[in-house]
Amino acid sequence: MPPLHDDPPDVPVACLQPPHRRDALRDDLTAVPPTPAVPPSAAPPTAGPAGPDAAAARPVAFRARRVLDIRSGRTIADGVVVCRGDRIEQVSGQPPADAELLDLGDRTLLPGLIDTHTHVLLQGNRTREAYAHQILREDPAHRVVRAVRSLGVALGHGFTTLRDLGTEGCGYADVAIRDAVAEGVVPGPRLLVAGPAIGRTGTYPLLGYRSDWRFPVGVAECEGAEGCRSEVRREIARGVDWIKVYATQGRGLHLTDDGYLDAPPPWTQAELDALVDEAHRQGQRVAAHASEATGTDMAVAAGVDSIEHGYSIRPATARAMAEHGIALVPTLLVAREVSGNRAAERGSPWTEVPEVHRRSVENCRQAGVPIVCGTDVGGFEWEDVNQAEELPILVELGWSPLEAIQSATLLAARLLQREGQIGELTVGAAADLAACPGDPLEDIRRVLDIDVVVRAGRVVVAPPDGLHPVPEA
Repeated sequence: MPPLHDDPPDVPVACLQPPHRRDALRDDLTAVPPTPAVPPSAAPPTAGPAGPDAAAARPVAFRARRVLDIRSGRTIADGVVVCRGDRIEQVSGQPPADAELLDLGDRTLLPGLIDTHTHVLLQGNRTREAYAHQILREDPAHRVVRAVRSLGVALGHGFTTLRDLGTEGCGYADVAIRDAVAEGVVPGPRLLVAGPAIGRTGTYPLLGYRSDWRFPVGVAECEGAEGCRSEVRREIARGVDWIKVYATQGRGLHLTDDGYLDAPPPWTQAELDALVDEAHRQGQRVAAHASEATGTDMAVAAGVDSIEHGYSIRPATARAMAEHGIALVPTLLVAREVSGNRAAERGSPWTEVPEVHRRSVENCRQAGVPIVCGTDVGGFEWEDVNQAEELPILVELGWSPLEAIQSATLLAARLLQREGQIGELTVGAAADLAACPGDPLEDIRRVLDIDVVVRAGRVVVAPPDGLHPVPEA
């Protein structure tokens, strides 16, 4: 571990823990002792681990009018999901005789949802001023406390796993938050984190201030192939789960003759190649913020694992993504919420973003690119917009309700390399569940009404009148 004086001043002390401890807490699917499923009738849910004898805990069975098999798209009528500790023990059939049975009534039981693009340490940056306020005026500790509140908001929306892609001036605070959740210090979704995103030196400044003043920046800066490799190694040593790189930077944005958005790319191809190669050599995956065509093409050529936003993807680029298994996380919700502000603030070609983005997503769909749910929440306010709005937007673009739900479950788990562990109701998977009234396969907007959430076997969200055990016969 590097000497303490080498740490950026805005990294909370909680991040400065021995590397072996961070490694042990990195993925709470395997590291933390399981917690038993606790119905509201027994006690308020708590975050702490239950200890090594949790496997012997009394199972809890959740019965619903419909239980969704996310792979086949079929629903099990009056289905039952049995949880013991933090794992699913049984799907369908009769619950064990010793199980406590909770009847969810006319609800559909889903896997806990997954948002693969969040910023828990941001609270909305629709304008430059809102972003600068958080970077310049809010103490990192204050931002961490607000992030903990955001975790509760995500649970309330049915999201039990988040991939958090950048702390925007808050160092490795996301690593500490992830570990606190995994330890049971605070309740929240499972977190996979990226620390500070990586940007090329000089391409991510705060704008609109005196040029002779030095300001914090929202990224970790580097340049040159060896500098990129060094920064990747530094972030991995700090305990990140993913590497995020800003493959585009937006200055000089213009509309091309064929109707796509483009701007001069910040990196050379050699730099991006080195960054991605070093991450993959170290066993880490790479997410690339990519809004303009040339930078997106370069990120795809470098072999990143996911393209974030993807506002400007030509058909040939989409075909290359499909060929190499590169996912698109289109963040449709933030585009809807923020593009109007950006257009008003910056003018053309931001006014063209919605249509170009729609065409780019369709290019990827036609090419067979995996399209995965990610909202970029934090770019808009956590408490003002329900993250699950991403799914109805997909349906508006031509997805079936099942395909939209799969983007936030099965496909998201696959991108995170957690298939079979999260994102589906199957024996041995994490006991992360969400339930909504009615049938979201008939009306996708039902996902906005999720009112029952189980995280690691514990009920963390329940309807106002509670959940009541079915009396034993």
